Amino acid sequence: MLLIRCPYCQMERPEAEFKYGGQAHLTRPDPNSASDAEWTDYLYFRANPKGEFGERWRHSAGCGRFFNCRRDTASDRILATYKIGESRPAAG
Repeated sequence: MLLIRCPYCQMERPEAEFKYGGQAHLTRPDPNSASDAEWTDYLYFRANPKGEFGERWRHSAGCGRFFNCRRDTASDRILATYKIGESRPAAG
């Protein structure tokens, strides 16, 4: 089981208290000018790398807030967690 540190609560808690929210740092296309292909890309296609990956999580059984996380998908190790709006921590 993963132990995830919520950057708002400042506590490390079991993964069961959190909900995965998908890939982090996605930019929503402008609905007034985006093509069908751009919307399809945004809605359905995500990166699936082996190694460091930016994710969004929600502390559903705690403060209820979304935050970002850097996780190594090969080792399942949490590298960093940080608040929405904060700069992405440097890669390790």
